[in-house]
Amino acid sequence: MESIELLSGHTMPALGLGTWELRNQQCKTVVKQAVEMGYTHIDTAWMYANQREIGEALKEIGAKREELFITTKIWYTHMERDQVLSQCDECLNHLQMEHVDLLLIHSPNHNVPYEETLGAFKEIFDAGKAKSIGISNFDSDQVDRARNASAVPISANQVEYNVHRNREELLRHCTKHRIHVTAHRPLAKGKIGDERLLNDIANRHGKTGAQVAMRWLLQKGISVIPKSGSREHLEENLDLFGWELSAEEMKQIDNLSG
Repeated sequence: MESIELLSGHTMPALGLGTWELRNQQCKTVVKQAVEMGYTHIDTAWMYANQREIGEALKEIGAKREELFITTKIWYTHMERDQVLSQCDECLNHLQMEHVDLLLIHSPNHNVPYEETLGAFKEIFDAGKAKSIGISNFDSDQVDRARNASAVPISANQVEYNVHRNREELLRHCTKHRIHVTAHRPLAKGKIGDERLLNDIANRHGKTGAQVAMRWLLQKGISVIPKSGSREHLEENLDLFGWELSAEEMKQIDNLSG
């Protein structure tokens, strides 16, 4: 599986398991299946209310912490220093971990100075509780505010990015500052399944339209964290590597968003 080197110097797998809306036993089952299949990157958040289940699942199958890449996020209502520190500790407690690999601000909150929030992130980073830090759902102006306010490199910006929302300007801006872009909702919540162009391209490659949509993101240098609720989709998502879309196919898909 391909990996991305973050500005922090750490590497992140280009494919991860998104866990939004996965809860209770279903969450545990999917996480166990994914790790046993070879997934190492798991994306969660305090707001998802599933970190306890993820921690239990990983412990029950004896997953090796050093082989995992865990991302979690601090919710935008908890951006004051003490709130950030407390919620981070709660996340780690639920995950049964001493650190996460990537800690993100889940969404911007303009009522709290970025310097205060990211100062707390620096404390977490300095304490070894997060190996890398970043942001989520930030536009270009907000990216710049975060960069200027943070004493620790902003390594990633996780945003909605898919064939129906091709955010080239934001991607260029983040890339210019070596901030990696991760796509959540890479399949537009399943709304791309009937896209004729994707299915035509998929037929030429012996793939599915969903695989083509995510391969397009990967070739743009964007990592993907699709949510999967079944073994079939988990396996399908692993088959994104070892093949490529042509330059013409990439251009055709680029134009879908317009």
